Parts: sequence; structure tokens; C-alpha cells
Amino acid sequence: MTLLSYSPVILLFVLFILRVPIALALLISTAVYFGFVNNFMPQEMMIQTMIASMESFPYLAIPFFTCAGVVFNYAGITTRLMKLAELLIGHMRGGMAQVNVLLSAMMGGVSGSANADAAMQTKMIVPQMERLGYNRAFSTVVTAASACITPIIPPGIILILYALVADVSVARMFMAGLLPGLMLTVILMLTVSIVSRFKGYAASRDSRASLREIGVQLVRSIGALLLPLGIIMGLRFGVFTPTEAGAIAVVYAVFVGTFVYRELRWKDLVPIIKESVLVTAGVMFIICAANAFAAYLTWEGIPAAFSNMLLDSIHNPIIFLLVVNLLLLFIGMFFEGGSAIILMTPLLLPVANEMGIDPAHFGIVMAVNLTIAGFTPPVGTMMFITISIAKVRIEEYVRQAWPFLLALIIALLLLTLIPAISLLLPKVLL
Repeated sequence: MTLLSYSPVILLFVLFILRVPIALALLISTAVYFGFVNNFMPQEMMIQTMIASMESFPYLAIPFFTCAGVVFNYAGITTRLMKLAELLIGHMRGGMAQVNVLLSAMMGGVSGSANADAAMQTKMIVPQMERLGYNRAFSTVVTAASACITPIIPPGIILILYALVADVSVARMFMAGLLPGLMLTVILMLTVSIVSRFKGYAASRDSRASLREIGVQLVRSIGALLLPLGIIMGLRFGVFTPTEAGAIAVVYAVFVGTFVYRELRWKDLVPIIKESVLVTAGVMFIICAANAFAAYLTWEGIPAAFSNMLLDSIHNPIIFLLVVNLLLLFIGMFFEGGSAIILMTPLLLPVANEMGIDPAHFGIVMAVNLTIAGFTPPVGTMMFITISIAKVRIEEYVRQAWPFLLALIIALLLLTLIPAISLLLPKVLL
């Protein structure tokens, strides 16, 4: 294998350094390979690969769950979930910051997207936190950190992408993500409590909510809370496939917003479709480009060479997973999570299989890694989304971020070293 074979990879990283959009960088690198480096394969192969990669029924789950999350925002369900979270934990130290974290866990069963959750909560909660005396940069950091929970709790889109690339059951990945998502929630809430103690952030409520208050709000929020439970139970008993679950989620969201909460209006139809199409198109374009780039990697045998190199140098599964953590945390700073999953899974999963690592456990480790990387500088996606909306300078963000980054890395190490956290529910329920 010559240096010329690696030229698209080198070009890709050069384009990333130049801040070229991810999908465009992938397409340019792949086009250079098919157009100039490889003289044996027709140039049409690149377009054929991109189109063929989309001819997959399971990929329909992505636009369906994306649309369901958008509808839930317009239906007033997100607001009700926030009120419920405040009643449950608003009396704790750093009350509104705690609400921020818990709301992300609740939204995990609705939106499935870290970026969507980060944008929504920055607009909705950060101004409230600032009015209550919280530092704006701190509020932004809490929002970006808590968004790491959303894609890990089913139906996370990153879990769907890994399942499709790794040929693992989507239902198994959904089950594997639930306990890690809850663990992330607990660890981040503890971090908020510790930081709030030092910074003097008080509770948002003077006292605990009464059981009656919680019960009333629980009834008002039950429409949203039933969705993730319904998806998990439906998949467990084979009532529907993950793709069908996405379609059912859209219908359910429209029904709840129209007939239960009565906040969904005809005038919301156009913005809902527009927002859903734009988000879905962005994700699918990256997937197309990443699949074309993956075809180049496979043709040149780079995944096999990479796997053999790792197998020759690393023989302990724990050491391998720790190396993967460092690698993915670095790569995730430059790649969007979905595209990184598509690119890195073919490289790393064969090695994990050779070492006897469960694919579902490995998928959760990858997903959490790449989600954490989106929280960190220099180009973490959740970081840029939150600081751009909240108008916070990156230096202020970095100063406030380190306790939460430490907490997220501790959570990642626990998931890496204790596979049972990821595998308990799949073994029990499936």
C-alpha cells in the first residue's frame, strides 16, 4: 500500500483544518480518489455507492424520529416536561441547572439528537438560568454537557446508525443505551450539585413539591413519558420494527399535540416539515458522503490493515478499549458523531470482535465517546451550537467546562470497564 493510497485521508484532515463542512470534505476526498488515484474503478462508482447506501428500509427511522422530536417541540410537550422536572428536583442545590440535566434525559426518549436538544434547551432554559443569577457561560456548559445524554437514551439516532453499520439489532442497541443514559444523568446531576455548592447557586424552589403537585403535572406530561416506554415495550414484544416505531412516534406526537394538549395548529405544519427536512437532509447527506468514503477505505484495504496493526500491538481487550477511547475522543473533536460512527465502525469493530468484546457494549462506548467529543473544543458541535445561541465566548465556555468534562470521562471509563451497565437490559429483556 503506497502513500498515494492514503492521500484521500490526508486531504480529508487538511480540509477539516481549513474548516470545510464535513459532508463536503468527505465528498472532495472521495472524488479525488475515484477521479485521480484509482484508475481501475469507474468514476460513477462514487455516485452509485452514495445512492445505494440510502436504499435501506432501516434508515427511514432517522427522518421519522427527527420529525417526532420536532412535532413534540411544537406540541408543547417539551414545556410540560420541563415543568415536571422542576417539580421533581427544583428544590435541590443548583435547581434550574439540575432541571436542565433531567430535561435532557427526558428528551432522550423524544428527540434522539444531541444537537437538537442542545439548541432547544439553550433557547428555553439558559435565559431562565441567567435571570435566576446563574453565570451565562456556566448555563451554556450545563446545557451542552446534558445534551450528551439525549442520543444515548433510546431512540438515539447515533444508536440507529451504529446498529445499521455494525449489523447489530437496533432493538438491542436501544436496550443497551438506557442504563448508560441514566448513569450519565446521575453523574452530571452530582457534578451540578458540587459546582453549585462552590459557586453559591441556590435551588429554584423554596421547598419540595407536594405529591399532589407532582401528580397533577405527571398527568399533564404523561403523553410524552409514554413514548419511550411504548417504543421499548413494542420492540421487546415484536409489535413493530425500529423503523415502524419511528412512524408510530410521529403519529403519536401529532395525536397528543392536537387532541390531548390542543397546542398543535395547522399553521405549524409548514415549519415542522421545513425543520424536519432540513435536519434530515443534513444527516443523510453526511451519511451518503461517509459511505462513499468508506467504500474507498474498503477498496484500499485500510480497515483490514488498521485492524491487523492493532491486533499485532494490543492483545488485552481493556487496553484496546482505553486506546479506542483516546482515539475517538480526538476524532470526535473534528467529526460529527454520526459520520464518525460510519467511518470508524468498519475500522474498529473487527478488532473488537476478535477480542471477544460484545458489539452492543462496543457501540455504546463509541457513541458515548463521540458524544462527549461534541462537548469539547476545538470544534465540538454541541459546544458551537450552545455558545452561538447564548452569545458566549469560547474562552468563557472552556473555563466553566472542565468539571463536567471530568465527570463525563469518569462515566465513560465506568462504561468501558463495566460491560454489564450496557448489557444487563439486553440480556434480561431480549
